[in-house]
Amino acid sequence: MGLGFSILEGPEIEYDYYNFTALNHPPEHPARLPQDTFYLAESVLLRTHTSPMQVRAMEAQEPPIYIVVPGRVYRPDTPDATHVPTFWQLEGLAIDEDITLADLQGVLLQFARQMFGEETRVRLRPGYFPFTEPSVEVDVSCFRCGGTGWEGSQRCGTCKGEAWIEILGSGMVDPNVLDYVKGSGYDNERVQGFAFGMGIERIASIVHRVPDLRMLYENDLRLLEQFGAGV
Repeated sequence: MGLGFSILEGPEIEYDYYNFTALNHPPEHPARLPQDTFYLAESVLLRTHTSPMQVRAMEAQEPPIYIVVPGRVYRPDTPDATHVPTFWQLEGLAIDEDITLADLQGVLLQFARQMFGEETRVRLRPGYFPFTEPSVEVDVSCFRCGGTGWEGSQRCGTCKGEAWIEILGSGMVDPNVLDYVKGSGYDNERVQGFAFGMGIERIASIVHRVPDLRMLYENDLRLLEQFGAGV
């Protein structure tokens, strides 16, 4: 909100069109297969990300648009220390004239310093997501070891000696996505923007050193009472 983003929420039960097709995931796209599940009807499913609200919001509002979308999402993941089939995500979208990758980096740097400390640095690495081009993975310098990879003579347990921690995926919105909302004023020759998405549990587990995401859902009072959430 301090950067001018509005907060929106959307339906957890979503249409195939908004969850996949309008986000550059046509039925034959290979990136669709790992998430193409949890259908309630032929074209209705439990959303796999909060990204459908990108298209819904652009349909309802002409540019410029700056939004973040928190919400619960569903994936066919086998539970383990770093994966759970139901989790919370925060999606961000900014579309305006003259938006660049540098604007994305600046927003994420501001977020990282608010969350992890003022000395935090961010690093963008090439990645791939169907609805962004170019796509980047985002790392932050480890706030436990100061980005050195070491705590004293021991390898840092938070970043595992890597000095960087991956926190989210992002990129510039693919022009194909804007084509789906061209009728609402999103001419990809005139406007452009960025999107990012992060797992809220992942951020919490990094900050609070929770070693297994499943612990956040087990209702163990020994964990909950550490955060003032007792009985």
